Amino acid sequence: MALDRWIALVILLMSTAYGYTAFFTMDGTLAPFMRNNPIWPSSFPKLLSVMAMIGALIIVLGFEKGGSDPAAGDINYRRLTDYKLGQALILLGLMVAYALMLRPLGFLGSTVGFLMTGALILGERRFIVLTIIALIAAVGVWYLVQEVLGIFLRPWPYFLGV
Repeated sequence: MALDRWIALVILLMSTAYGYTAFFTMDGTLAPFMRNNPIWPSSFPKLLSVMAMIGALIIVLGFEKGGSDPAAGDINYRRLTDYKLGQALILLGLMVAYALMLRPLGFLGSTVGFLMTGALILGERRFIVLTIIALIAAVGVWYLVQEVLGIFLRPWPYFLGV
């Protein structure tokens, strides 16, 4: 059995245990007034476990594969070194650095830096367009989170005290 099917089998077992917990043990401790609600605290875990089981079964049974030959876009696990693993690992490191720089640089500085550096790693060379897009995206997300949703998100570095 291929690696993807083994992983799907593990996910199937985990989601089955999760579904058993959601369907049979979570609802037993509900308060009496909550039993008449249309949506219970276990509704989302039930839906999530069923969807995970269906997805894992599709992979385990091989329904997602049309033919036996790998398509042009499929990842060949035997030739993993042919892919750009360096870029992927650098982007993962950049994500960690972004999370660590949120407090010292603020949301706007760290987000603009993350978007610009990530795009440069992936090969974008139009620096002016890249800067404009990164600024618009960072300010747009900050505005939506801060002003529309009302969740405080420090835009500037903490040492500025703004």
